[in-house]
Amino acid sequence: MILEAILAYVHFTAILAMVVFLSSEAALCRIEWMNEALVRRLARVDLLYGLSAIAVLLSGAARVIWGVKGAAWYGANPLLHVKVSLFVVTGLLSIKPTVTYLRWRRALQQTGSLPPADEVKSTRRLVMIQAHLLPLIPLAAVFLARGYGSR
Repeated sequence: MILEAILAYVHFTAILAMVVFLSSEAALCRIEWMNEALVRRLARVDLLYGLSAIAVLLSGAARVIWGVKGAAWYGANPLLHVKVSLFVVTGLLSIKPTVTYLRWRRALQQTGSLPPADEVKSTRRLVMIQAHLLPLIPLAAVFLARGYGSR
């Protein structure tokens, strides 16, 4: 029982960190606020978002493997596959902003230029799509935890 509680705590903490860093990206990625410090900050916040996503994935896998319900129970439930699919889609959507932030930081270091407004807008759009998909994952999780989708 203690292991289950610790695994749940680690997973929830990682999820909260992921939400905080994605929300921070959404809040910061605005053309009207763009400056040198913000370009650097976005790259750091995105790194922390990525690390927290890895922590979510690893802690979720630990819950499946070592948790009370076990891998067989989770693996047979289609809601787990919905959760993982949403997580993967969110992760894939995060690739372009990550590459963009790194390019912006490199351009800032080399030429001192700030990103163009249209790039900031399109990058923010991808971040906002992620931010709107992310709450669907715990929605699937609460139904999964209560046995919906079990055969």
